[in-house]
Amino acid sequence: MTSRRALESTLLPGTRALLDYHARELPQRDDLCGAFCGALALNAAGIASAGEEPTDQDEVARAAGSIVSAARDPGTLPGGEGGRRDYRLAPPMVDDAEVSGTTAAGVARAIEELGGGAVQAIPYSGPWTAQTLDGMFDAAAGASGPITLIANLATHHLWGAHPAPSQLLAYLYDGILDGPPPDWEVGHFSCVVARTDGPGGRLYAVADTYPALGDRGVHLQPRERLAAAIARVDKPSGGVLAVATSADAAALRERAAALELVEGLWDNGTLTARAPA
Repeated sequence: MTSRRALESTLLPGTRALLDYHARELPQRDDLCGAFCGALALNAAGIASAGEEPTDQDEVARAAGSIVSAARDPGTLPGGEGGRRDYRLAPPMVDDAEVSGTTAAGVARAIEELGGGAVQAIPYSGPWTAQTLDGMFDAAAGASGPITLIANLATHHLWGAHPAPSQLLAYLYDGILDGPPPDWEVGHFSCVVARTDGPGGRLYAVADTYPALGDRGVHLQPRERLAAAIARVDKPSGGVLAVATSADAAALRERAAALELVEGLWDNGTLTARAPA
């Protein structure tokens, strides 16, 4: 195989531990995608409990002030999923499904509170382009400890989660963005965990919250589609929470600043049950 045809894959530090926990915790409970991703980040960093409570999606939801819709809206689920309401900790309910879920601020606060100072959740509101996405991933890949990139995105900008092998190869080798239509249209949290570089394109691996998406919740997305999904120009704002060890946080901030990414939280249109401290 010549170097022109070679593909190169990169896992973020901590991805194997994240995917192990991901496989055990799937699927998310209704409206807890942000809390689910927060639990992935904490467990990838080796933080399996906070006091006597496991750092699962329910505990992250409690700390984040997540709100759950009183009645499930079937339109908020990807095809093949029936939802899950076996909450370990009863969450506050709201009638309006449009404002249920978890705020970006709540996810960040919960991660840092439950992490006990071992990790920092650094928010970046943009601008999100293919270039800044690549730069943020490169910065995260250089971390010395586990790191998780939690993307708050709009799913209708993504490829559908089951592209044909020929479509993946056409993109990687020739940059052809002819993929399957999106599976659903919601504001959502998921984790970016790996990247495969080809001569024509870059595919990002996303650890999602439902097993019907991709291969047991892991699917591949072109850099252009993923960046557009995070930018969320046609929905309330999106962004990325970079969850890094305290030892890696300063270097990550320096590299993000060089990319001209704005450090700051965004309003994703969700309400919270908990006032900021």
